[in-house]
Amino acid sequence: MNLLLSIDWSSVGVKAAQFILSFSILIVLHEFGHFITARWFGCRVEKFYLFFNPWFSLWKKKKGETEYGLGWIPLGGYVKISGMIDESMDKEQLKQPVQPYEFRSKPAWQRLIIMLGGIIVNVILAIVIFIMITWVWGDKYVPVANLKYGIYADSLGRSIGLQDGDNIIAVQGKTVEKAGTVGSEIVLNEATTITVKRGDQQLEIKVPETLISKLNSNRMGGFSYIRYPMIVDSLLPKIKIVSGDLKKGDRVIGFNHQPIEYNTDLTNKLKGYEDIKDTNVTYTLLRDEKDTVEAVVHVDAKGAKYIGFRNPEKIFGTKTISYSLLQSVPVGFNKCWSTLGRYMTGLRQLFTGKAKASESVGSVLSIGGIYPSEWDWQTFWSLTAIFSIILAFMNLLPIPGLDGGHALFTVVEMITGRKPSDKFLEYAQIVGFVLLMGLMAYALGLDIWRLFK
Repeated sequence: MNLLLSIDWSSVGVKAAQFILSFSILIVLHEFGHFITARWFGCRVEKFYLFFNPWFSLWKKKKGETEYGLGWIPLGGYVKISGMIDESMDKEQLKQPVQPYEFRSKPAWQRLIIMLGGIIVNVILAIVIFIMITWVWGDKYVPVANLKYGIYADSLGRSIGLQDGDNIIAVQGKTVEKAGTVGSEIVLNEATTITVKRGDQQLEIKVPETLISKLNSNRMGGFSYIRYPMIVDSLLPKIKIVSGDLKKGDRVIGFNHQPIEYNTDLTNKLKGYEDIKDTNVTYTLLRDEKDTVEAVVHVDAKGAKYIGFRNPEKIFGTKTISYSLLQSVPVGFNKCWSTLGRYMTGLRQLFTGKAKASESVGSVLSIGGIYPSEWDWQTFWSLTAIFSIILAFMNLLPIPGLDGGHALFTVVEMITGRKPSDKFLEYAQIVGFVLLMGLMAYALGLDIWRLFK
């Protein structure tokens, strides 16, 4: 019960809405890829569904030969093509004589295109979204060169020789331009060295191989964090000031009578700071760079103080690169393929022991948690593009039940000239379904275990 009460349900609702909308777009367009290619080659499409609908549908309407509907299990979607062994496992239809409008009557090359149609659409969708994001928002980031306060070196950072105030300027000899990307650059490049600016010196620090697995386990946490002063930027309406006052521009130099210089001092040096709830806390503030004042603020039962502090973008400034629509095309393509490359690197690290499945694999709960707690269209479309290319790759895997499994059997048929029997395809579909359901159950179990842990 305490766990449920501690959850910010309004935030969960926003995350869930973004997740559902994003994946509904991906599923509908993926299935549309199968639908449109099937229709091009004269196949009858009996059903087109968003979400699965065992026993009943939330909504359905028949138009022409196709029933369009909305299922009640939000784990995907499907199109039912006449004469194809798929999720519906319609064995009765396969006992009937082959009809010219059926999937099984079509030549192998047409069946292959139909099965790859969803993957192709997901790839195109990812590229288009990345291009549009680049065109509309450009590329905005905090340059590493602007981080005048350096980093806070956490336990993993200190273990390899980093110190507070260092600036990491290169990973594996490649200059780091964007703040906040060092951890992922080390993992994705499987770096063995990083270059650090310490005062007037430039040092090269060796990265042990074990750091990559530790960063994966910690989800990039525990390594280094950007340091910046805590400057009051806004006071939210719900704030309760018990005594004293706060003004925009005040800099925090103390918390509960302990000295504070940077944001990381609160979270990393004052143990238990994040657990402070339903009590009063004292801020010591530097005002106008000359006066020291104090303010006592009430912290509510959720730990909220309702003080908005100036974000790193305002403190350090940002660099924005704008692109024309034509310039956005190659950049969008590059973002798409680099996203796929990062994902494939992550999968490879699962098999090489540099990442653990129990820490990296997640279900819809983990995926939904990635979305921001406030609606942000740029982030929404970025995540939609990322998941679109990942969905394309996952469906291409040669696993029975996935598009890649169907495609593999068809390619073998095209090479050997022998078509697998319907009974073989039926059993393969069952095996693939069991494997996929088992993986989904495993991922969901991990998420539930993490939630209660």
